[in-house]
Amino acid sequence: MRDRNIIYLTDVKLVTCVLQNGLAEEVLEAAKNAGAQGATVSYGRGTGIRDRMGILGVTIDEQKEILRIIVSEDQAERVFEAIYLAG
Repeated sequence: MRDRNIIYLTDVKLVTCVLQNGLAEEVLEAAKNAGAQGATVSYGRGTGIRDRMGILGVTIDEQKEILRIIVSEDQAERVFEAIYLAG
């Protein structure tokens, strides 16, 4: 069996963003422009009274996209600000 090297990541942060369905691509592009190397996008379904009632009685889509990005501590604030503004 071949020897395998394990790479340990240190001094990193996980930035997580829960988005309305269909916004992940735009937010991911902003994160990449801010220096992020990549991300994981998964899908989920929100629950709670606000999801059911919505603002002014309008139904809010409960399908969500969850964006997770691992970045160095140095990049974390810059990437967070970029996805916040894009979202």
